[in-house]
Amino acid sequence: MEISSGIQASLSGRYAVALFDLALDGKSLDTVAQSLAALKRAIAESAEFKGLINSPVLGREETARTVAAVAGSMGLDPLTTRFLGVLAANRRLSQLPAVIRAYETLLSNHKGVARAEVTSAHPLSKTQTGALEKSLRARVGRDVSLDTKVDPAILGGLVVKIGSQMIDSSIRTRLNTLAQAMKG
Repeated sequence: MEISSGIQASLSGRYAVALFDLALDGKSLDTVAQSLAALKRAIAESAEFKGLINSPVLGREETARTVAAVAGSMGLDPLTTRFLGVLAANRRLSQLPAVIRAYETLLSNHKGVARAEVTSAHPLSKTQTGALEKSLRARVGRDVSLDTKVDPAILGGLVVKIGSQMIDSSIRTRLNTLAQAMKG
């Protein structure tokens, strides 16, 4: 499989490629993806977990034990659990969010699906996400997987990023553009 050089160039990308290759060999791509999705939710929802992965204070052994306990309580698959142990041993747990994003990109490319990062001012309904997926599918010519997040600072509209392409229809950007035009 051809891997984009952008993913391989970063430290988190190299870890993601290694995890992806192991999951591919073990026929557990989707199982690992589910475990990574659970970790992604834990990072977003738990200040304690986010603090754990970013803590420079904890020693390697203590971090590895804590991560193993967390992985066990979350019911993560064995490959992902071992992978977290490797990250902890190498003091690279802070790379976990970037590794997850890179793995998601690798999996999407493997399945022939484009990944779109969508930022909205308010949570999107199922109807809205369905319409957005349909519109983006028509634009890029293949299935699209949405990774949504909410950022009230954009005030309204959407910011959509697919690969290196960005579509910014946020009200904040429109107001900034108008302010620049008024300055002359």
